[in-house]
Amino acid sequence: MPLELDDLSAFITVARAGGFREAARVSGVSASGLSDALRRLETRLNVRLLHRSTRSISMTETGARLFARLSPAFSEIQSALDIVHAQTDEPAGTLRLNVPANIARTILPEILSSFLSAYPKIHVQITVEDRFVDILASGADAGIRYEERLEQDMIAVPFGPRTQRILTAAAPAYLMARGRPQHPEDLLGHSCLGLRFSSGATAVWEFEKHGEIIRLEPSGPLLIQPGSACDLLIETAVTGLGIVRLFEEWLMPHIDRGALEVILSDWTTPFSGPLLYYSGHRQLPPPLRAFIDFVRSFRSIND
Repeated sequence: MPLELDDLSAFITVARAGGFREAARVSGVSASGLSDALRRLETRLNVRLLHRSTRSISMTETGARLFARLSPAFSEIQSALDIVHAQTDEPAGTLRLNVPANIARTILPEILSSFLSAYPKIHVQITVEDRFVDILASGADAGIRYEERLEQDMIAVPFGPRTQRILTAAAPAYLMARGRPQHPEDLLGHSCLGLRFSSGATAVWEFEKHGEIIRLEPSGPLLIQPGSACDLLIETAVTGLGIVRLFEEWLMPHIDRGALEVILSDWTTPFSGPLLYYSGHRQLPPPLRAFIDFVRSFRSIND
């Protein structure tokens, strides 16, 4: 029995979106229509592709294998359609980006807002995740990561600030009650609000001064996975429950209004900023080409 391309497309859309409601919003197809398409596809293949619950979906092992094979193919189809659209005077189509939470929260909004204003016929889809990803297999046109997390054989373009810093901070009330650490090792006697990755590993706090490097695994009353929940981490620090260590851009609004104070500033070393990266082994879809050119011009104006 032949498979309908629309049913396969529905499966890819739902898998990428992580649920029927978000997939319906992105695709313009109703959630019930997407559900019917998935049901038809599973019936014709005689396998279950998605585990469904009232609140979430997850791929079965078979579904994950099918998604890994189909996603790059559907991305190529979309790129081909975007190239056709590019024959018009103005770039049009969909740009798919995979970015970490701190970039989505602090750097991307200003650039993306200006880009969308300049290219009204381009639609942008953002996937926010902090783990290592295969950009092509994930269905994204490009990703934003730091140099040590780039995939192999990728072309990279500087994105946003050329240097960044990780700051350590606490509420004035906490510092008054517990004292102000003068050395990174003093943190071992403090309540630290930390990050734990999906692998279960706790993020290590690394400090450097005059070539000396100190790495600590913080302990304290709260651990969260990186992502939008970092706002919860910050608000917990603001209430005076512990010390937080995050990107400077994320903490500065709270530091500027006096809710947090920077500590151990002499152990804060700048590092290289993020990079926009993409595969050099495929023709660039027009929306990505336009975004790359825009990012380069945006940097030259703001440098």
